[in-house]
Amino acid sequence: MQSTIQSDRELIQPARVTAYTYGPLFLEHDLPGHPENRTRLERIVAALRDERLLDRMALIPPQPADLSLLARVHDAVYVSELQAFAGQGGGQIDADTYVGRRSFDAARLAAGGATELVRAVLEGRAQNGIALVRPPGHHAVRAGGMGFCLLNNVAMAVQAALDEFGLQRILIVDWDVHHGNGTQDIFYGSPQVLFFSTHQYPYYPGSGGVGEIGAGAGRGATVNVPLPAGVGDAGFRRIYADILTPLAERFQPELILISAGFDAHWDDPLAGLRLSLSGFWELAQTVLALADRLCNGRVIAVLEGGYNLTVLSHAVADLCRALLGDAAPGPDPLGPSPWSERGVEDVIRAVRRMHGLEAGR
Repeated sequence: MQSTIQSDRELIQPARVTAYTYGPLFLEHDLPGHPENRTRLERIVAALRDERLLDRMALIPPQPADLSLLARVHDAVYVSELQAFAGQGGGQIDADTYVGRRSFDAARLAAGGATELVRAVLEGRAQNGIALVRPPGHHAVRAGGMGFCLLNNVAMAVQAALDEFGLQRILIVDWDVHHGNGTQDIFYGSPQVLFFSTHQYPYYPGSGGVGEIGAGAGRGATVNVPLPAGVGDAGFRRIYADILTPLAERFQPELILISAGFDAHWDDPLAGLRLSLSGFWELAQTVLALADRLCNGRVIAVLEGGYNLTVLSHAVADLCRALLGDAAPGPDPLGPSPWSERGVEDVIRAVRRMHGLEAGR
């Protein structure tokens, strides 16, 4: 549909509501013993209920992603084959990524849930929101799934904002510890989507070097900040201040989406960055401040990775508090990283040079 949302002046003033989307079908994509299993989301939802955070947010029921929208983000042959594979009982599509009988339905609902949140925010029914969905999505490329991901939830939500509401500038902030190669792949040639990713490098999936900056009309709209193991709160603080903030101010987004993975925590079992829960709180505060200043507070977080379940449940609860406007995070049972941090000066210098952020430019 053609939207009346065409410019910053015409954008609908959102209600002061934080929305969320969740459905029990997300738990039916499951492989016991796999790091990305149903327990992740069960622990998150239990924590949000125990802390009465869900009571303070508005539920947006997820709807399955429209197949025509899916076909604009993913290769139609891949979508058809994935659906058929799940219908036959599934299996492994690669060494890391499983499919069960309900996995296609869960993935389609996850993508649809993120999309429904975008619609709620852009129609003015909510200020911001969080998609409590799985399987995660940011590794899913146009023609395939990988890295625990089947369909790209963030990309689907962004595509809906572009197609249905006429937005011209959308910022994606991906703070998962792994590079969001699928999201990069889908929007690599688009000047309408500024993709910003911090990630451990070199690490799975092997992409995300400083020189990967987009192609064609999208050249410069992909911004990768590859980090060595050991970078923590102080390094991320500098990256968000010295790279993300000036990029966002230059780009002037009409909407911000967060690929919200929490596996960059110092105690995550699958990676080696050193963020603390306090560090994640600071990242959220920075992005929310940018959203308030640049796009009327319109920001949507979509769950990605995170495999220490204590960290994951506390971090998502804190993100909900941030979206709700709370002044402080909840308790941190793990505290700061016990190890010293690695510096980020060389990385910041290289990224700023690559993207024309040097002084005077």
